[in-house]
Amino acid sequence: MKNIVVTGGAGFIGSHLIRLLVNKYPEYRIINLDLLTYAGNLANLKDVEKMPNYVFEKGDICDFQFVDSLLHRYDVDAIIHLAAESHVDRSVLDPFSFAKTNVMGTLTLLQAAKNFWTPGGFRNKLFYHVSTDEVYGSLPNDGSYFYETTPYKPHSPYSASKASSDHFVRAFHDTYGLPVKISNCSNNYGPNQFPEKLIPLFINNIRNNRPLPVYGTGENVRDWLYVVDHARAIDLIFHKGKVGDTYNIGGFNEWKNIDIIRLLIRITDRLLGRAEGSSDHLITYVKDRPGHDLRYAINSEKLHRELGWSPSLKFEEGIEKTVEWYLENQEWLDSVTSGAYMKYYETMYSNR
Repeated sequence: MKNIVVTGGAGFIGSHLIRLLVNKYPEYRIINLDLLTYAGNLANLKDVEKMPNYVFEKGDICDFQFVDSLLHRYDVDAIIHLAAESHVDRSVLDPFSFAKTNVMGTLTLLQAAKNFWTPGGFRNKLFYHVSTDEVYGSLPNDGSYFYETTPYKPHSPYSASKASSDHFVRAFHDTYGLPVKISNCSNNYGPNQFPEKLIPLFINNIRNNRPLPVYGTGENVRDWLYVVDHARAIDLIFHKGKVGDTYNIGGFNEWKNIDIIRLLIRITDRLLGRAEGSSDHLITYVKDRPGHDLRYAINSEKLHRELGWSPSLKFEEGIEKTVEWYLENQEWLDSVTSGAYMKYYETMYSNR
C-alpha cells in the first residue's frame, strides 16, 4: 500500500483531490492532514469519510514533532502539499501568518520528509508542492503568458510567501536530492470553495441581494480553471510528471473580473427565477487592492504536450454547474458564512 499525506485536504482544492484519489486508488491509503482553520471543512468530504483507505489527522504543518511522528506512524511514501494561507486580502492585513504557514510550514514538511526518507533512500518517495501562478507577478494586456521558466516577481505578501516556499522545495531537491515536483496553477472555481473568494462570494451576495464589491474598475484579468480539472492535473503530474520539474496548470480561459461578475449575475438571476440582469444594480466599485496584479495568464502547453492533460469542461459549462451547486447547497453555504462549522469542530476536538 502506498501511503500518501495530503496537507490541507479539508480545504477547497484539497478535498476535491482527496475525493479523486480515494475513489480512483483503493490500494492507496490517503491521510488527510489539516489543522481545520477557517478554510478547512470536513463537510467537504462527507462522501468519502468512511472509506477504508481514507484517514483524517488534525494537526499543524508547522509542528515538526507532530509531522515527524505522523510520517513514521503511517510509513508515508509521498506528500502532496496543498495546505496554505491563500487569500490575498488577508495577507495584506497579516503577512506574518502567511510567512509562518506557507514558508515555515513547507520547510517543516520538507525537513521531516528528508529526515524520514534518507535512511532507506529516496526511491519511490515524492514531495509534491502545489503552488500558484501569482508567484510570477503581473502581465500586461498584450497576449503574453506565464511559462515554467518565467522569473518570479511576486507583488503581495501571499505570492511572496508562496514564491519562497517554491524556492525551498527546489533547494531541497538540489541540495539533498529530495525527489520533488511543483505545479503552479491559475485561479480555481467550483463547489466547496470558501465564500470569501470572488465566485462563491458573489453568488451568495446575489442570492441575498447584497452589494457586489468590485476592486477598481474591474478590468483585472484572471485565468479560471474548474477545480476538478486541477485535481486531475495533480493526479497526472504526481504519477507521470518528471521528478525535479515544474508544471503550469491553467484553463486558457481569461476573463476580466467585471465580465465574470456580469456572467454570474445573469446565471444566478436565471436560476433563482429572476429576470436575467436584475441584480446588476448590486455592483459596487470600491477602492482597489494594494499591489493588485493586472493580469494572470498561464501557459499549460508543457503539461498538455508531455502528459496529455487538458481541461475537461468549457468555462460556460463549469460556471453553470458551480452556480447550481451553491444554490442547491445553501445549508453548507450558510454554515460556512455563519461560522457554525468552526464551532462544531472546536467542540468535537476539545473533547478528544
